[in-house]
Amino acid sequence: MKRFLLIMGTVLFAGSTYAQEVVSGVIKGGTGKYLYLFDDVDNNPDDSVLIKNDQFSFNVKAGSQPAVHALILRDVDYPLLFVTGEGPVRIVTTATTFPIATELKGGPNTRDLQAYQLAFEPLIKEAQTLNAEAKDIKPEDQAAQAEFRKKAGGFNGSVIKTGTDFVKSHPKSIASAWLMMNELGNRLQPEEFKTLYNGLDQSVQSTKYGQRIADYIKTVYRNSVGVLAEDFSQKDSNGNTVKLSSFKGKYVLVDFWASWCGPCRQENPNVVKVYNKYKDKNFTVLGVSLDEDKSRWLGAIQRDGLSWTQVSDLQGWQNEVAVQYGIRSIPSNFLVDPNGKIIARDLRGEALEEQLAKILQ
Repeated sequence: MKRFLLIMGTVLFAGSTYAQEVVSGVIKGGTGKYLYLFDDVDNNPDDSVLIKNDQFSFNVKAGSQPAVHALILRDVDYPLLFVTGEGPVRIVTTATTFPIATELKGGPNTRDLQAYQLAFEPLIKEAQTLNAEAKDIKPEDQAAQAEFRKKAGGFNGSVIKTGTDFVKSHPKSIASAWLMMNELGNRLQPEEFKTLYNGLDQSVQSTKYGQRIADYIKTVYRNSVGVLAEDFSQKDSNGNTVKLSSFKGKYVLVDFWASWCGPCRQENPNVVKVYNKYKDKNFTVLGVSLDEDKSRWLGAIQRDGLSWTQVSDLQGWQNEVAVQYGIRSIPSNFLVDPNGKIIARDLRGEALEEQLAKILQ
Protein backbone atom coordinates (compact mmCIF):
# COMPACT_ATOMS: atom_id res chain seq x y z
CA MET A 1 0.00 0.00 0.00
CA LYS A 2 2.07 2.89 -1.23
CA ARG A 3 1.63 6.34 0.20
CA PHE A 4 2.09 8.11 -3.14
CA LEU A 5 3.29 11.71 -3.14
CA LEU A 6 2.42 12.47 0.49
CA ILE A 7 4.16 15.20 2.45
CA MET A 8 6.94 13.76 4.61
CA GLY A 9 8.07 15.26 7.90
CA THR A 10 11.39 17.14 7.92
CA VAL A 11 13.10 19.55 10.29
CA LEU A 12 13.70 23.13 9.26
CA PHE A 13 16.91 24.87 10.21
CA ALA A 14 16.57 27.03 13.32
CA GLY A 15 16.81 30.74 12.77
CA SER A 16 15.75 30.65 9.11
CA THR A 17 14.51 33.87 7.61
CA TYR A 18 11.62 33.86 5.19
CA ALA A 19 10.62 35.81 2.11
CA GLN A 20 7.14 35.77 0.63
CA GLU A 21 6.43 34.16 -2.73
CA VAL A 22 3.12 33.87 -4.51
CA VAL A 23 1.60 30.68 -5.82
CA SER A 24 -1.58 31.35 -7.77
CA GLY A 25 -3.61 30.08 -10.65
CA VAL A 26 -6.83 28.75 -12.04
CA ILE A 27 -8.69 25.54 -11.22
CA LYS A 28 -11.46 25.30 -13.78
CA GLY A 29 -14.59 23.93 -12.17
CA GLY A 30 -13.12 24.55 -8.73
CA THR A 31 -15.36 27.41 -7.62
CA GLY A 32 -16.79 26.68 -4.16
CA LYS A 33 -14.12 24.10 -3.29
CA TYR A 34 -11.46 24.54 -0.62
CA LEU A 35 -7.78 24.43 -1.56
CA TYR A 36 -5.21 23.76 1.17
CA LEU A 37 -1.53 24.72 1.36
CA PHE A 38 0.97 22.39 3.05
CA ASP A 39 4.69 22.73 3.72
CA ASP A 40 7.14 19.85 4.14
CA VAL A 41 7.23 20.00 7.94
CA ASP A 42 4.04 18.14 8.88
CA ASN A 43 0.62 17.08 7.63
CA ASN A 44 -1.18 20.14 8.99
CA PRO A 45 -2.29 22.78 6.45
CA ASP A 46 -0.56 26.14 6.66
CA ASP A 47 -3.39 27.98 4.90
CA SER A 48 -6.58 27.46 2.91
CA VAL A 49 -8.74 29.39 0.48
CA LEU A 50 -12.23 29.01 -0.87
CA ILE A 51 -11.83 29.09 -4.64
CA LYS A 52 -13.80 31.92 -6.26
CA ASN A 53 -14.28 32.42 -9.99
CA ASP A 54 -12.03 29.35 -10.40
CA GLN A 55 -9.04 31.35 -9.13
CA PHE A 56 -6.79 31.06 -6.08
CA SER A 57 -3.71 32.71 -4.59
CA PHE A 58 -1.44 32.03 -1.60
CA ASN A 59 1.45 33.93 -0.08
CA VAL A 60 4.02 31.27 0.77
CA LYS A 61 7.06 31.51 3.04
CA ALA A 62 10.30 30.83 1.17
CA GLY A 63 13.37 29.97 3.23
CA SER A 64 17.05 29.96 2.40
CA GLN A 65 16.78 26.57 0.66
CA PRO A 66 14.32 25.40 -1.99
CA ALA A 67 11.49 23.54 -0.26
CA VAL A 68 8.71 21.27 -1.49
CA HIS A 69 5.16 22.43 -0.80
CA ALA A 70 1.81 21.00 -1.80
CA LEU A 71 -1.66 22.15 -2.78
CA ILE A 72 -4.46 19.74 -1.89
CA LEU A 73 -7.92 20.16 -3.37
CA ARG A 74 -10.69 18.92 -1.12
CA ASP A 75 -11.99 15.46 -2.12
CA VAL A 76 -8.94 14.79 -4.32
CA ASP A 77 -6.54 12.17 -2.95
CA TYR A 78 -3.24 13.50 -4.27
CA PRO A 79 -1.49 16.87 -3.93
CA LEU A 80 -0.01 19.14 -6.53
CA LEU A 81 3.64 19.66 -5.64
CA PHE A 82 5.74 22.77 -6.17
CA VAL A 83 8.98 24.27 -4.85
CA THR A 84 9.52 27.61 -3.13
CA GLY A 85 12.74 29.57 -3.42
CA GLU A 86 12.59 29.85 -7.20
CA GLY A 87 10.18 32.74 -7.62
CA PRO A 88 6.39 32.88 -8.15
CA VAL A 89 4.45 29.84 -9.32
CA ARG A 90 1.35 29.94 -11.51
CA ILE A 91 -0.78 26.87 -12.17
CA VAL A 92 -3.69 26.23 -14.49
CA THR A 93 -5.60 22.97 -14.11
CA THR A 94 -9.14 21.64 -13.68
CA ALA A 95 -11.01 20.12 -10.77
CA THR A 96 -11.16 16.81 -12.64
CA THR A 97 -7.50 16.63 -13.72
CA PHE A 98 -5.94 18.00 -10.50
CA PRO A 99 -3.05 17.54 -9.58
CA ILE A 100 -1.92 17.44 -13.22
CA ALA A 101 -1.52 20.97 -14.58
CA THR A 102 -2.50 22.02 -18.08
CA GLU A 103 -0.23 25.08 -17.76
CA LEU A 104 2.58 25.63 -15.29
CA LYS A 105 4.97 28.53 -14.73
CA GLY A 106 7.64 28.13 -12.08
CA GLY A 107 11.27 27.23 -11.43
CA PRO A 108 13.00 24.10 -12.77
CA ASN A 109 12.36 22.06 -9.62
CA THR A 110 8.64 22.84 -9.77
CA ARG A 111 8.51 21.81 -13.42
CA ASP A 112 10.37 18.59 -12.63
CA LEU A 113 7.98 17.77 -9.78
CA GLN A 114 5.09 18.11 -12.20
CA ALA A 115 6.90 15.81 -14.66
CA TYR A 116 7.32 13.30 -11.84
CA GLN A 117 3.62 13.47 -11.00
CA LEU A 118 2.70 13.11 -14.66
CA ALA A 119 4.93 10.03 -14.99
CA PHE A 120 3.33 8.43 -11.94
CA GLU A 121 -0.28 9.33 -12.78
CA PRO A 122 -1.06 5.95 -14.45
CA LEU A 123 0.62 4.11 -11.58
CA ILE A 124 -1.48 5.96 -9.02
CA LYS A 125 -4.62 4.90 -10.88
CA GLU A 126 -3.35 1.32 -11.01
CA ALA A 127 -2.66 1.39 -7.26
CA GLN A 128 -6.20 2.57 -6.58
CA THR A 129 -7.57 -0.28 -8.70
CA LEU A 130 -5.40 -2.86 -6.93
CA ASN A 131 -6.37 -1.58 -3.48
CA ALA A 132 -10.05 -1.83 -4.38
CA GLU A 133 -9.54 -5.32 -5.80
CA ALA A 134 -7.71 -6.48 -2.66
CA LYS A 135 -10.68 -5.59 -0.47
CA ASP A 136 -12.99 -7.84 -2.50
CA ILE A 137 -10.84 -10.99 -2.42
CA LYS A 138 -12.07 -13.53 0.11
CA PRO A 139 -9.44 -14.96 2.51
CA GLU A 140 -10.25 -18.52 1.47
CA ASP A 141 -9.84 -17.80 -2.26
CA GLN A 142 -6.25 -18.96 -2.66
CA ALA A 143 -6.28 -18.70 -6.45
CA ALA A 144 -7.44 -15.09 -6.35
CA GLN A 145 -4.82 -14.28 -3.73
CA ALA A 146 -2.06 -15.78 -5.86
CA GLU A 147 -3.26 -13.84 -8.90
CA PHE A 148 -3.37 -10.65 -6.90
CA ARG A 149 0.21 -11.14 -5.66
CA LYS A 150 1.28 -11.58 -9.27
CA LYS A 151 -0.40 -8.30 -10.23
CA ALA A 152 1.11 -6.54 -7.21
CA GLY A 153 4.55 -7.78 -8.19
CA GLY A 154 4.11 -6.43 -11.71
CA PHE A 155 2.97 -3.10 -10.31
CA ASN A 156 6.00 -2.97 -8.03
CA GLY A 157 8.28 -3.54 -11.02
CA SER A 158 6.59 -0.72 -12.93
CA VAL A 159 7.10 1.70 -10.04
CA ILE A 160 10.78 0.78 -9.83
CA LYS A 161 11.38 1.23 -13.56
CA THR A 162 9.42 4.49 -13.83
CA GLY A 163 11.06 5.94 -10.72
CA THR A 164 14.58 4.81 -11.56
CA ASP A 165 14.35 6.12 -15.12
CA PHE A 166 13.16 9.50 -13.83
CA VAL A 167 15.93 9.84 -11.23
CA LYS A 168 18.64 8.91 -13.71
CA SER A 169 17.36 11.48 -16.20
CA HIS A 170 16.99 14.24 -13.54
CA PRO A 171 20.17 13.99 -11.40
CA LYS A 172 20.19 17.72 -10.57
CA SER A 173 16.55 17.95 -9.49
CA ILE A 174 14.99 17.99 -6.03
CA ALA A 175 12.16 16.03 -7.64
CA SER A 176 14.48 13.01 -7.90
CA ALA A 177 15.28 13.14 -4.19
CA TRP A 178 11.59 13.53 -3.36
CA LEU A 179 10.71 10.58 -5.60
CA MET A 180 13.38 8.40 -4.02
CA MET A 181 12.12 9.23 -0.53
CA ASN A 182 8.50 8.45 -1.35
CA GLU A 183 8.51 5.71 -3.98
CA LEU A 184 11.75 3.71 -4.04
CA GLY A 185 13.04 3.36 -0.49
CA ASN A 186 11.38 0.04 0.33
CA ARG A 187 11.29 -1.21 -3.25
CA LEU A 188 14.98 -1.21 -4.15
CA GLN A 189 17.64 -3.34 -2.55
CA PRO A 190 19.97 -1.26 -0.33
CA GLU A 191 22.87 -1.39 -2.80
CA GLU A 192 20.63 -0.38 -5.72
CA PHE A 193 19.17 2.49 -3.72
CA LYS A 194 22.62 3.67 -2.63
CA THR A 195 23.89 3.53 -6.21
CA LEU A 196 20.95 5.60 -7.39
CA TYR A 197 21.61 8.13 -4.64
CA ASN A 198 25.30 8.32 -5.57
CA GLY A 199 24.21 9.25 -9.09
CA LEU A 200 22.49 12.41 -7.83
CA ASP A 201 24.33 15.68 -8.29
CA GLN A 202 26.10 17.01 -5.20
CA SER A 203 23.77 20.03 -5.26
CA VAL A 204 20.84 17.68 -4.61
CA GLN A 205 22.68 15.47 -2.12
CA SER A 206 23.44 18.55 -0.01
CA THR A 207 19.77 19.58 0.31
CA LYS A 208 17.74 18.53 3.34
CA TYR A 209 16.04 15.94 1.11
CA GLY A 210 19.39 14.53 0.02
CA GLN A 211 20.46 14.38 3.66
CA ARG A 212 17.27 12.53 4.56
CA ILE A 213 18.09 9.93 1.93
CA ALA A 214 21.64 9.60 3.28
CA ASP A 215 20.23 9.08 6.79
CA TYR A 216 17.75 6.53 5.44
CA ILE A 217 20.56 4.59 3.75
CA LYS A 218 22.42 4.44 7.06
CA THR A 219 19.23 3.14 8.71
CA VAL A 220 18.72 0.47 6.07
CA TYR A 221 22.26 -0.80 6.40
CA ARG A 222 21.95 -0.75 10.17
CA ASN A 223 18.86 -2.98 9.91
CA SER A 224 19.72 -5.11 6.90
CA VAL A 225 19.80 -8.91 6.66
CA GLY A 226 22.65 -10.34 8.71
CA VAL A 227 22.76 -7.66 11.43
CA LEU A 228 21.27 -7.68 14.92
CA ALA A 229 17.85 -6.03 14.96
CA GLU A 230 17.78 -2.83 16.98
CA ASP A 231 15.55 -3.15 20.00
CA PHE A 232 12.38 -1.11 20.32
CA SER A 233 9.44 -0.78 22.68
CA GLN A 234 5.84 0.26 22.06
CA LYS A 235 2.49 -0.20 23.75
CA ASP A 236 0.25 -3.09 22.78
CA SER A 237 -3.52 -2.98 22.26
CA ASN A 238 -4.03 -3.20 26.03
CA GLY A 239 -1.63 -0.36 26.83
CA ASN A 240 1.21 -2.58 28.02
CA THR A 241 4.77 -1.81 26.88
CA VAL A 242 6.26 -4.53 24.68
CA LYS A 243 9.93 -4.85 23.69
CA LEU A 244 11.27 -6.74 20.71
CA SER A 245 14.03 -8.09 22.96
CA SER A 246 11.41 -9.79 25.15
CA PHE A 247 10.94 -12.34 22.33
CA LYS A 248 14.62 -13.31 22.26
CA GLY A 249 14.96 -17.06 21.91
CA LYS A 250 12.20 -17.25 19.27
CA TYR A 251 11.90 -16.63 15.57
CA VAL A 252 9.89 -13.40 15.29
CA LEU A 253 8.24 -11.94 12.21
CA VAL A 254 8.01 -8.18 12.80
CA ASP A 255 5.07 -7.21 10.59
CA PHE A 256 4.31 -3.60 9.61
CA TRP A 257 0.71 -3.06 8.51
CA ALA A 258 -2.40 -0.86 8.99
CA SER A 259 -6.16 -1.33 9.01
CA TRP A 260 -6.52 1.11 6.07
CA CYS A 261 -3.99 -0.72 3.85
CA GLY A 262 -5.78 -2.99 1.37
CA PRO A 263 -2.74 -5.13 0.43
CA CYS A 264 -1.91 -5.52 4.13
CA ARG A 265 -5.38 -6.84 4.85
CA GLN A 266 -5.05 -9.12 1.84
CA GLU A 267 -1.78 -10.49 3.17
CA ASN A 268 -3.08 -11.01 6.72
CA PRO A 269 -4.66 -14.43 6.00
CA ASN A 270 -1.25 -15.70 4.87
CA VAL A 271 0.33 -14.48 8.10
CA VAL A 272 -2.49 -16.06 10.12
CA LYS A 273 -1.92 -19.34 8.28
CA VAL A 274 1.82 -19.53 9.03
CA TYR A 275 1.32 -18.31 12.58
CA ASN A 276 -1.16 -21.09 13.33
CA LYS A 277 1.11 -23.62 11.64
CA TYR A 278 4.34 -22.68 13.40
CA LYS A 279 3.35 -20.97 16.67
CA ASP A 280 4.19 -24.11 18.62
CA LYS A 281 7.59 -24.40 16.92
CA ASN A 282 9.37 -21.46 18.50
CA PHE A 283 7.82 -18.88 16.14
CA THR A 284 5.64 -15.83 16.71
CA VAL A 285 4.58 -12.58 15.05
CA LEU A 286 4.86 -9.05 16.40
CA GLY A 287 2.56 -6.67 14.55
CA VAL A 288 3.42 -2.96 14.29
CA SER A 289 0.44 -0.93 13.11
CA LEU A 290 0.70 2.40 11.28
CA ASP A 291 -2.83 3.29 12.28
CA GLU A 292 -4.01 6.55 13.81
CA ASP A 293 -7.53 5.49 14.81
CA LYS A 294 -7.47 3.01 17.70
CA SER A 295 -11.00 1.68 17.12
CA ARG A 296 -10.23 0.88 13.47
CA TRP A 297 -6.95 -0.75 14.46
CA LEU A 298 -8.62 -2.95 17.08
CA GLY A 299 -11.52 -3.72 14.74
CA ALA A 300 -9.15 -4.94 12.03
CA ILE A 301 -7.27 -7.11 14.53
CA GLN A 302 -10.53 -8.80 15.50
CA ARG A 303 -11.94 -9.14 11.97
CA ASP A 304 -8.71 -10.55 10.53
CA GLY A 305 -8.12 -12.91 13.45
CA LEU A 306 -4.69 -11.53 14.37
CA SER A 307 -4.12 -13.35 17.65
CA TRP A 308 -0.46 -12.41 18.13
CA THR A 309 0.93 -9.35 19.94
CA GLN A 310 0.11 -6.03 18.27
CA VAL A 311 1.71 -2.67 19.07
CA SER A 312 1.17 0.89 17.85
CA ASP A 313 1.74 4.46 18.96
CA LEU A 314 -1.15 5.54 16.66
CA GLN A 315 1.08 8.03 14.84
CA GLY A 316 0.46 6.70 11.33
CA TRP A 317 3.49 7.02 9.08
CA GLN A 318 5.37 8.67 11.93
CA ASN A 319 5.17 5.49 14.01
CA GLU A 320 8.41 5.52 15.97
CA VAL A 321 9.34 1.94 15.09
CA ALA A 322 8.51 2.44 11.40
CA VAL A 323 10.75 5.54 11.33
CA GLN A 324 13.50 3.65 13.17
CA TYR A 325 13.47 0.91 10.56
CA GLY A 326 13.02 3.20 7.56
CA ILE A 327 9.60 1.81 6.62
CA ARG A 328 8.16 3.78 3.68
CA SER A 329 5.61 1.33 2.28
CA ILE A 330 3.43 -1.40 3.73
CA PRO A 331 2.99 -4.31 4.04
CA SER A 332 6.60 -4.77 5.12
CA ASN A 333 8.27 -7.19 7.50
CA PHE A 334 11.53 -8.69 8.68
CA LEU A 335 12.27 -12.06 10.27
CA VAL A 336 14.47 -12.23 13.38
CA ASP A 337 16.16 -15.41 14.56
CA PRO A 338 16.39 -16.51 18.23
CA ASN A 339 19.63 -14.55 18.65
CA GLY A 340 18.01 -11.33 17.46
CA LYS A 341 19.62 -11.33 14.00
CA ILE A 342 17.61 -10.28 10.94
CA ILE A 343 17.62 -13.24 8.55
CA ALA A 344 15.07 -12.15 5.92
CA ARG A 345 12.97 -9.15 4.88
CA ASP A 346 9.66 -8.57 3.13
CA LEU A 347 8.47 -12.17 3.01
CA ARG A 348 4.94 -12.55 1.66
CA GLY A 349 2.61 -15.35 0.63
CA GLU A 350 4.39 -18.52 -0.41
CA ALA A 351 7.82 -16.97 0.17
CA LEU A 352 7.00 -16.53 3.87
CA GLU A 353 5.82 -20.10 4.29
CA GLU A 354 8.79 -21.50 2.34
CA GLN A 355 11.26 -19.58 4.51
CA LEU A 356 9.65 -20.77 7.74
CA ALA A 357 9.46 -24.35 6.47
CA LYS A 358 13.23 -24.33 5.93
CA ILE A 359 14.07 -23.27 9.46
CA LEU A 360 11.22 -24.67 11.56
CA GLN A 361 10.47 -28.14 10.18
